[in-house]
Amino acid sequence: MINDFKQFIAKGNVMDLAVGVIIGGAFATITTSLTEDVIMPVVSWVFGGVDLSSKYILLGDVPTGIDPENYAALKEAGVAMLGYGAFITAIINFLILAFAVFLIVRNVNKMMVNKEEAAAGPSEIDLLTEIRDSLKK
Repeated sequence: MINDFKQFIAKGNVMDLAVGVIIGGAFATITTSLTEDVIMPVVSWVFGGVDLSSKYILLGDVPTGIDPENYAALKEAGVAMLGYGAFITAIINFLILAFAVFLIVRNVNKMMVNKEEAAAGPSEIDLLTEIRDSLKK
């Protein structure tokens, strides 16, 4: 069983997956920063200085001593609320990440098709046409 596990780990697919997960985690951090530090401030500026990440709807009572305007304090206190601003930020983050992955996959697919075309060489029809033309001469 240990030998089987070693063979499983040593396979290229598992290592590729591990590298992909690590790079994906780092890429997610970059897109989160892009969303929170670049895009959302611009969106906030467009909408008149509104900070979407702290927009919420209270569903329960606010405990005494907690500022009802402080989203982080309310969240830490466990107050029931709908944090729609954080949800909108997460959606924008997902769309950026999905678009970046789409661009990467699209370009990789184009490179793979070009490699296959280059490796394939001439088609049978091209070869037969060339032979026919040679025989005519």
